[in-house]
Amino acid sequence: MDPREFAAFLTAEGFAPAIPRSLAPGQPVPEHTHPFDAKILVTAGAFTLTRGGIATRHGPGDLFSVPAGEPHAELAGPKGAEYLAGRRHKG
Repeated sequence: MDPREFAAFLTAEGFAPAIPRSLAPGQPVPEHTHPFDAKILVTAGAFTLTRGGIATRHGPGDLFSVPAGEPHAELAGPKGAEYLAGRRHKG
């Protein structure tokens, strides 16, 4: 999926416009939760998402979701990670 398709997808699913984000090479983000549903499109580098003890690696063009309240951790690849993050708040 490319950023243009992602923007249309977010709109159709009731998400706010995407926010560009990045993680430095090898940067970990400890386990946490969000008060919103998240849809992520990786645009460069690599992004590993760990939930329930299972790590999944995502690269450019990959799309994944994290529901509100779901514990997860993040880790950037050796070249970092760039991604677009869409948020949909409950309520």
